[in-house]
Amino acid sequence: MKKIGILFFVLTLISCHSNVSKEDIKKLNGYWEIQQVRLANGEKKDYKVNETVDYFELKDNAGFRQKVMPQFDGKFRTNGIRENIKVIEDKNSFFIEYNTMYGKWKEEVISIQDSALVLKNKENLEYTYKKFKPFSFK
Repeated sequence: MKKIGILFFVLTLISCHSNVSKEDIKKLNGYWEIQQVRLANGEKKDYKVNETVDYFELKDNAGFRQKVMPQFDGKFRTNGIRENIKVIEDKNSFFIEYNTMYGKWKEEVISIQDSALVLKNKENLEYTYKKFKPFSFK
């Protein structure tokens, strides 16, 4: 029984370790569409249609995030408001720090691939994004 407890503890530690690398952070650049939010209690909210997508632009781990509205002609509209961001590494995890005139907060980068992104905030809300694909009528 003791061995099972130790095995469970080790597996928990391994699963909590971030699998995000410094190289992965470059994948954050581009357009991301929210797909799902998982609440702290485990409840999930799916997003089937989104009027806005998040655009991230980073250079040397600093840049901005901006909400944009895709148009049918392939262009984007925006209200011009940008959130300054900075990516920091802390204890083998990566965080996006946001800074606006209204506040400052951060989200942990749980995972990032070419087409999927998961962020988690201090309230344990987990945001799952997919890479945005522009409208195509061809």
